[in-house]
Order: sequence, then C-alpha cells, then structure tokens
Amino acid sequence: MNQTVVNTTNAFRPKSEALQLLIDRGFMHQTTDLEALDAKMVEGPITAYAGFDATADSLHVGHLLPLMAMRWMQKLGHKPILLVGGGTTRIGDPSFRTESRPMLDDTQIAHNLAGISKTVERLFDLSEGEGRIVNNAEWLDEFRFLEFLRDFGSNFTVNRMLTFDSVRSRLEAQQPLTVLEFCYMMLQAVDFVELSKRFDCSLQIGGSDQWGNIVNGVDLGRRAGKQLFGLTLPLLTTAGGSKMGKTAQGAVWLNSDRLTVFGFWQFWRNTADADVARFMKLFTDLPLSEINRLAELKGAEMNEAKKILATQVTGIVHGLDAAQSAMEQGEALFAGNVESSEPTHVMPLARLATRIGLLELMVDTGFANSNSEARRLVRSGAVRINNTLVMEEDRAISEGDISAGDRLVIAVGKRRKALIAFK
Repeated sequence: MNQTVVNTTNAFRPKSEALQLLIDRGFMHQTTDLEALDAKMVEGPITAYAGFDATADSLHVGHLLPLMAMRWMQKLGHKPILLVGGGTTRIGDPSFRTESRPMLDDTQIAHNLAGISKTVERLFDLSEGEGRIVNNAEWLDEFRFLEFLRDFGSNFTVNRMLTFDSVRSRLEAQQPLTVLEFCYMMLQAVDFVELSKRFDCSLQIGGSDQWGNIVNGVDLGRRAGKQLFGLTLPLLTTAGGSKMGKTAQGAVWLNSDRLTVFGFWQFWRNTADADVARFMKLFTDLPLSEINRLAELKGAEMNEAKKILATQVTGIVHGLDAAQSAMEQGEALFAGNVESSEPTHVMPLARLATRIGLLELMVDTGFANSNSEARRLVRSGAVRINNTLVMEEDRAISEGDISAGDRLVIAVGKRRKALIAFK
C-alpha cells in the first residue's frame, strides 16, 4: 500500500482545490495515496467521514480539528458524514491510552449521542443530499459473533495488529489490552466499508493516532474491491509543547452546558502569541491573506488578533450572536466594568454563609484542578480578588468581598478572570 507523508513543502501540488486548501491551512499529516485521492476529487465531489465515539455528552476542542477539516470539505462541494459510535462506544478505542475506557450503558450512550449531535448540527449543513449524521450501531448491532468472525476475521492478522503504535505502546508499558479493545480496529475498518457500500464514502479523516485503524479500513475495502483513502491530521500541540485543548480544568468542551460560551471564548483569547496564526488557519474561516496580515501584529495589537481568533472560533461553534456577546463580556470584564458585565459563573448566595474557601472557589471556577494546585497559584502571587492581591491560602470568601450588589471578580495572572455572581 502506498503510504504518503505529506507536508507543505512536498513537491506534489494537488489539482483538487479542497486538498490544496487542507495542505495550505495545515490540516494534512498523512494520506494513504495522495495522488490517487487528488485524481478522484478532481473528477467530482466525494463523500468523506470522520468518526466520534460517544464517551461524553459533548465533543471537545480535540475533536474540532477533524470537524473543521470536514467543514472545509463541505464548503468546497464534497459531502460529509459525521459517524457517531453508538456501537463502538461499547468497546472502546485503545489508541494511545494507558487503560481501558469505562463501560457505558445504552442509556448513557444515547444521552451522549444527543449531546454530540447538537454540536455537529451547528457546524454543518445536514439537509438532504448535503451531509448526514450516521450511527454505526445501525449495522454493528445486527452482526452475530460467529458471522462477524466468518465474514471479517480472516482479513485481520494478529501479527499486523501488534505492529501498530497504538497497540504496541500499551503492551510495552505492560498495560492490559482486552480482547474487546483489540477488536475495536476491526470494527472501525468495517465501519469504513459499510459507509462505502451505503453512501459511496471513499475517504476517512481522523487524528494521527488513528492511522493504523484507518489503514485497516482502506485495506479491507481493497479486499472487497473498493478504492478507499485515509487522511490523518497532525497532533496539535501549543508553541509551549503542551497538548492543544488541555487546561487546568480539563477538556475544553464545545457544548455550552459543559463550558460557558464566555469560558470557551476566553480559552481562545488566552492563546499564546506564537500560536495565533496557526490556530486561525485551522479553526477559523478567515482567508489566508487576512491571517498573514494579523500574524504580523505586535504587542498590544496582537491582543486584538487574539480577540478576532476567539470571536471567530466561538462564532463557528456557538453562533455569531453568542460570540459577539462573549467578546463584549470579555472586554467589559477586563476593563473593570463589573456592573455592565454578564457573570461567568453563578453560585448560590447560601454558600457564603458556609465560609467558602478561596482554594475551593478556584477549583469550582476552573482555575485549578485541585486545592493543592490552587494553593501553589496563591503562593506564587498570581491570584487577585477584586483587583487586590491575595497571599493567604486559608482565605475565606465573605459578604464583604461582594461588590456591585452580588458580584466578585477573581483573577489568576493577567489573562484569566471570572465574574462570579452570588444569588
């Protein structure tokens, strides 16, 4: 199988507008056969899919990269399938994990699928003939075990499966890998072939950690007489080397009932200078010429570029009105206009009577993962309440800290602020 590693300096220049755009904006990592895929896309629109298991009731920033790649594909005339894993969620993908996923029951999976659909429906045109959400339980639930082994088992060898990095890393770390998880890559390969049969889907897009699973699907399709393609996206890290989308409070969720719209906006507003242009290319619809112009800004002007980044991404994920409100809320809060700002967090007034501690409050607002982490931030002189530096670790919040009627401002460093209303 021809496996092509692609980067922006590759001598091959696709004729397909969509593939060239994905390269120019930084989406491309590997493809199974770039030239053949390019030729197919030049012939006419293709159908592509990206898959998401229902392990939570919201997708997060880590999922936004394949979603944006698929969104650009649709903008340029191709058809997206968003595959939700109602079936595979019961198994669990072992890719680069150190332990098995917790098993979810059908009720929890159904709840999670509904939350994921809310996100996807905002990002794509899912009208008839334009795009669709598909649940792999439609066919996986129909398989009987012996029939599945008979029809597909001979197409997979344990020898080859053991060569994939996602499996080998678990075994080398002497972490258990269950038969359920080992079968996951077979199920994902079957998904690809089923989507090909049902919807003429010929391309799977996924993260770089999915390369082995995607190649399995391409190979299974070849055995069935179908030409399928895989395209993986780069592993996103910040300029500081940390994994993109990881914060002290955990994942950056795409649904507002998991993370407020302002919290989402503020995450992007706090992007490091060195990451602004790259994230604009990947997570906004701004033209490259405008991104290149904004990338040249320095000092205080770069802060304006960060606001544009935050508002653009928030507009795509939550809608333009919500993004505009979040931007106005951020500007008012950082300008000190507490009275005119919408609160970022609302807590029961009764909590003040129980002497809520500063450390506890920092954990509740997501500024720290634990009391010990909050304590380190206080000791470092990073924490302010109502613009006053706080150095006492055992500091309690009282009614005397409340200003503007019912509000308190807590800040960690220069970039992170929360306006807490007690009602």
